[in-house]
Amino acid sequence: MQKSLLGAGLFLGASFVPALAADMSYPVKAPVITPVQAFSWTGFYVGANVGFGGDRFEYPFHASAQQLQAEAPPLTSSTSGKFSLTSSGFFGGGQIGYNHQYNNNVVLGLEADFQWSGIEGRFEGNQILTVNGTSVATTFGTGSEIAWFGTVRGRLGYAWDRLFLYATGGAAYGKVDTHGTFSFAGPNGVAQTTSVASGGTQWGWTAGAGLEYALAPQWSFKTEYLYIDLGSRTLLSSAINDVANGFTANAGMDVDTKFHTIKAGVNYRF
Repeated sequence: MQKSLLGAGLFLGASFVPALAADMSYPVKAPVITPVQAFSWTGFYVGANVGFGGDRFEYPFHASAQQLQAEAPPLTSSTSGKFSLTSSGFFGGGQIGYNHQYNNNVVLGLEADFQWSGIEGRFEGNQILTVNGTSVATTFGTGSEIAWFGTVRGRLGYAWDRLFLYATGGAAYGKVDTHGTFSFAGPNGVAQTTSVASGGTQWGWTAGAGLEYALAPQWSFKTEYLYIDLGSRTLLSSAINDVANGFTANAGMDVDTKFHTIKAGVNYRF
């Protein structure tokens, strides 16, 4: 009897264990979570931009004369001053550069850009002059334009993931062309015209700030402000030294080029 009960207990236990095991869930591995890689600004890039700029061209001038007199102080006269023309215009071009982002999110970079420019300032007018009681009609005009310009700058800023704010500064260069004309009707009615022109590459400096935002891993949008000073260039310089008659005179005029720019563009990062 005891053997029968023991056998029945073993049979029930053997039947219960598989059923219990079937009801128990097996352990499942947790899904692998891939960490999101932080955006980095490190690398080379190229891009294009368009913008608008202007301020003023300034023309400082001076003139003086001296006439020696026997047994008397020399007669001297002089004048100086400057006038300015408002400048404005669109420009467009491209840029190339490299950034390096440090572990503390500070970004240091170098950028060079080149722009074709329509920034210019012009002035034209006419005047009636009276010479020895005779009215003489005169016309005059002057102007300067920036044919092209570029910069080579360092960039230093801080990155908040895809947003990069920076300050920038360095060297600037550009081609500034200036011209002037003065026409009047001579005694015989024939127009007499005098013209002067100057042009060439000038070097100066630039400083500003900008913002860049990464739209995608390779593409970013930027907007930037720069102040550019291309320095001064001689437009006119003349001198007279009449030793025999004790007369000397000199005159000169320069053109100073300074302007502000604001631009927007896109960059492609490698």
